[in-house]
Amino acid sequence: MTIEEVKKTMDSKMDQSIAAFKNNLSKVRTGRANPALLDTVHVDYYGSMVPLSQVANLTLLDARTISVQPWEKGMGAKIEKAIRESDLGLNPSSMGDLIRVPMPPMTEERRKELTKVVRGEGENAKVAVRNLRRDANEAVKKMVKDKLASEDDQKRSEADIQKMTDRHITEIDRLVASKEQDIMAV
Repeated sequence: MTIEEVKKTMDSKMDQSIAAFKNNLSKVRTGRANPALLDTVHVDYYGSMVPLSQVANLTLLDARTISVQPWEKGMGAKIEKAIRESDLGLNPSSMGDLIRVPMPPMTEERRKELTKVVRGEGENAKVAVRNLRRDANEAVKKMVKDKLASEDDQKRSEADIQKMTDRHITEIDRLVASKEQDIMAV
């Protein structure tokens, strides 16, 4: 493996860390409705637990309401029960075949709690990025030790690796700030 391959691998893994972080952020509830909030809800479908998105169509009715349209007539009650029993604190209501899931307004205290959660997630993402930096630097040091690269190459690659790390950490900070702004917006 060459130094360039180490850097490419590290860069792609850092990108994956940021993608995972974005996915985690999408699950943090802001005041607005988002069908992705219901991704964690599983429904009993003929004896097996399946994600809600596999038994119903999830759409937004307005900024604060998610509509759930079951694909089978008999699933409405099960879906409603699954949403109510989830740890999301949502209270769905049936209107014929359609289930409406209104988003309750958040209190100031809850908003502050969520910003702490977002910062914690951001810190975890930064730790993952820094661990990748450490692994890449160790791989380069091993190459120098095995005489596959020179010490000058090591210094240059460590500088490049640090630049990549800084770029990814800046991206994480930007995402955290953006999500905090979303949460605190009334």
